[in-house]
Amino acid sequence: MTHFTVRLFADTLGKYTQCEVLLPDRPEPGRPVPALYLLHGLSDDQSIWMRRTAIELYAGGLYLAVVMPNGDRSFYSDLRDGSRYFAYLTEELPALMESYFPLSRERSGRFVAGLSMGGWGAFKAALDRPDRYAAAAGLSSVCDLKWLREGNPALYAANFGADYEPAPPNDLFAAAERVAALPPAERPALFQYCGVDDFLWKDNLRFRDHLRALGLDPRWEEGPGGHSWGNWDERIRHVLAWLPLSENTTKTGSIGV
Repeated sequence: MTHFTVRLFADTLGKYTQCEVLLPDRPEPGRPVPALYLLHGLSDDQSIWMRRTAIELYAGGLYLAVVMPNGDRSFYSDLRDGSRYFAYLTEELPALMESYFPLSRERSGRFVAGLSMGGWGAFKAALDRPDRYAAAAGLSSVCDLKWLREGNPALYAANFGADYEPAPPNDLFAAAERVAALPPAERPALFQYCGVDDFLWKDNLRFRDHLRALGLDPRWEEGPGGHSWGNWDERIRHVLAWLPLSENTTKTGSIGV
């Protein structure tokens, strides 16, 4: 794959930011490349997926682009200071990437995934904007902002306000209820993984059961271990194999699942 580091000014953030982009070495003229927007966690930045996993190797067997933006510590949300990270992720960034690179502009060719805070962002994006994403995957995801309010009240207050009560899109449970009311063809496919020793295990089970009760039927995976890159490196291969890519998206080789 070809690796680009993109530095750009984001109007929604009011500042310069950076993202990493992986693109097939030889995009075919007239054949748009499906794109996976891959999100980092709370303590990381846009470089972490490439430093801690073999995402470039795994995606190299597919006709697929991977876009890894910097979400800072925003929970991919529009913040009380005016920084609009959710608008950046779901509107400005895709528009820019699709103008810079030969990426698909269709819902069927746009996916989002992430870990921990990034899993929250992925589910949030797809459940609030199901018209824009065909699939979303969350690995060891934050599923409820109560976790942040109780675990890091200073960051919660800085991002949302100490008295803020989550509502869609920041209430994933309520956002899922809205999606469940849509015709099946308009609902994004969902993939959820969490390790049984993860501190977010119980919240992930609760969210999984909620999705199942709504008839959204996520692809659920679990396994030993906790909140660790060893687990995420393995599971991102499962996500890539699960993505609803068209039949002619495999280039060469295998992603090793």
